[in-house]
Amino acid sequence: MGTSETLNFTYSGLLNRKGKKVVSVRFERADGRDFADGILPDCAIENQQGFSEEEVEQLEVYLMEHADELMEKAKEMSKLTNLL
Repeated sequence: MGTSETLNFTYSGLLNRKGKKVVSVRFERADGRDFADGILPDCAIENQQGFSEEEVEQLEVYLMEHADELMEKAKEMSKLTNLL
């Protein structure tokens, strides 16, 4: 990934997967053709298209470095959703 390349990043609120609280994340290039879907707190990319192995590793490092913050934001988002 070039340093000037734009990636869109989205994430869910807390989800329940096999009895475990997780957050689903998606990285997407601006053109929308390339994507990488991951999961927190595992910090793993589970499905991807168009990213090199090195890029996937970089995305997983990003998830590791920001996991606590993203999990906390997802909890807050879930609280708001539950109010509705």
